[in-house]
Amino acid sequence: MQYRRAKTAGATYFFTVVTFNRQHLFKTEVTIQLLRQAFYTVKQRHPFDIDAIVLLPDHIHCLWTLPKDNADFSMRWRLIKAYFSRHCPESYKCDRSLARLKKQEQAIWQRRFWEHQIRDERDFERHVDYIHYNPVSHQLVDVPCDWPYSSFHRYVEQGIYSKDWGADREIVFQETVGWE
Repeated sequence: MQYRRAKTAGATYFFTVVTFNRQHLFKTEVTIQLLRQAFYTVKQRHPFDIDAIVLLPDHIHCLWTLPKDNADFSMRWRLIKAYFSRHCPESYKCDRSLARLKKQEQAIWQRRFWEHQIRDERDFERHVDYIHYNPVSHQLVDVPCDWPYSSFHRYVEQGIYSKDWGADREIVFQETVGWE
């Protein structure tokens, strides 16, 4: 069976991208900066807006809005993953014996990613909240403001969230929001 992705030019999408075997690749400044550079480089040639993002040790959640005349998020993810893989120091890569040796692939990323096209403003808000609360859900921090690799801080600066958002109670999301 072939998986078919919905693609709408100019739409906003939620993504989950996971490292190979859930390795904790994003735990050093080296790999975090490299991922930032990969995003920056791809955005220069293939623009998109990052509406919200969180980087956890073994996965990324983000919301992108694509240009009005373009729907090719798969190409953008392929280029981001390729840039990161090409420039990633060997010491951060999984043992190649665990990799997909037949195709000589880098053991850095899971092959696929999860995407969800945002339907409306409420769907957008729920996914932004999910992204920003995710470090708490994974018990990496007690409150969203304590996680440094998140657009949460930008949302606080813009007055969208208070700095203590998510601190006073656990936030539970519907099964239809997010994916791990």
